[in-house]
Amino acid sequence: MDENDHEAQARQVVGRGLSRELGVSRARTAKADHRAGAFRFELVAYRSLNRTGFIVLMTAVILINLVVGVVFTMAGAWPVLGFCGLDIALIYWAFKTSYRDGRASETVEISPAILTLTRVHPSGSTERFQFNPYWVRVRLQERQDGRNDLYLASHGEQFHFARFLSDDERRDFAESLTGALLAARTASFKNGPS
Repeated sequence: MDENDHEAQARQVVGRGLSRELGVSRARTAKADHRAGAFRFELVAYRSLNRTGFIVLMTAVILINLVVGVVFTMAGAWPVLGFCGLDIALIYWAFKTSYRDGRASETVEISPAILTLTRVHPSGSTERFQFNPYWVRVRLQERQDGRNDLYLASHGEQFHFARFLSDDERRDFAESLTGALLAARTASFKNGPS
């Protein structure tokens, strides 16, 4: 079995779950080498409306508001035209803000020596957090309202992450990350001296 076969096998073992089977997960396995215990997961914020869809939507909003504004202006209610312009501006601002927030991402890299979580904020600033894979635990906290939160827990402290994933994606990712941590912890023993 060559290196590519091990990577393909690791991709199948790590990351099973409903959202991964449906192909809609935003927590994707970028790298998986089960034998070496090396994994890389990329968590990205999801935006269902692509650039072309945004242009089509804004064109429709502008045309509808323009027609409404002209009709009211012809009827003598010219101030409505200003509110139509305000409507266009607010919708544009809301989508641009949403797209800016969609630039947030997190990367989890695991090796037998270290777990590194890199968080990229919408502003472009980056934070990096490191944990010992033998001490860190993945904790999925289910709330009474059916929602959940995902944490990395180590030495009595918890680190909240994967906030922009859906609840099902967090459950799926918690399972994937736990499996990857177990594989990383045992990889050094399996690959040790024979």
